[in-house]
Amino acid sequence: MRVLLIGLGDIARKAYLPLLSRRADLDIHLATRDPVVLDDVGGSFRLPHRYASAGEALRRATFDAAFVHAATDAHAALVGLLVEHGIPTFVDKPLADNLGEVEALVALARRRATPLVIGFNRRFAPDYVALRGTGANLLMMEKHRHGQPDLPRGVVFDDFIHVVDTLLFLAPSPVRRRTIETQVIDGMLHAIVLTLAGDGFTAVGTMHRASGLDEERLDVIGGNVRRSVLNLADRLDASGTQSLHRRPDWVPVGRQRGFEAMCDDFLRAARERRPVDEAAILATHELCEAIVRHAEG
Repeated sequence: MRVLLIGLGDIARKAYLPLLSRRADLDIHLATRDPVVLDDVGGSFRLPHRYASAGEALRRATFDAAFVHAATDAHAALVGLLVEHGIPTFVDKPLADNLGEVEALVALARRRATPLVIGFNRRFAPDYVALRGTGANLLMMEKHRHGQPDLPRGVVFDDFIHVVDTLLFLAPSPVRRRTIETQVIDGMLHAIVLTLAGDGFTAVGTMHRASGLDEERLDVIGGNVRRSVLNLADRLDASGTQSLHRRPDWVPVGRQRGFEAMCDDFLRAARERRPVDEAAILATHELCEAIVRHAEG
């Protein structure tokens, strides 16, 4: 499989290339506008096929799949270019930072019958997946940052989107009601509280950008049991007494955080030409747009 990887920032180098470059079934090609980074990363991973842009790559070769790890503001143009060429495309979240572009790209993927996948790794993290379908009726997810208030659109679409998508993924039935609360000071978003509810469940997502610590915690509660995951690494189970389970040292971080399974799933989707999951993509981005409107309103 010939695969094009566009954008060679931290996420590409730390999460994706260590996984993809060791697969014998993949022929990895790299594209970025920074020639120093291109040569450095290509040399580090021993990947000889290098291009100064996605356009150059598409002029010189054909591809079975592509990964987009560029900055968010470049996503729409790059994904549009790839999908127009009929290339199954994986893109880091978000697909775009506004609902209009998301809707247009999803519609394009449908018309071109081209797989389009968004990088929500928590849908594949084993400790999160294990909490799906447990019968819990209260879901709570916290994702906090230390000293990082910022403009609402960037906070929501680049960070809080993980909370939104994870709650939608774990929700045991359709969401019927939602409430949004935001705290904005001098135009900067400091805190978000999102509540989703449906038949037999309530889900609460929170983020504080002026917290004392960068941390993530997921709790599911019900049936006299509480299951928790801390920072995608440690698991707490409580049913009268509490037990702690740490990630074994020999389990790779990429597997624990869901990147390995997510890449496998996308590459299968590319081979099978799996239809785009429009409903899931649109639901997550639409809710993010609603949160931004609340914060900016």
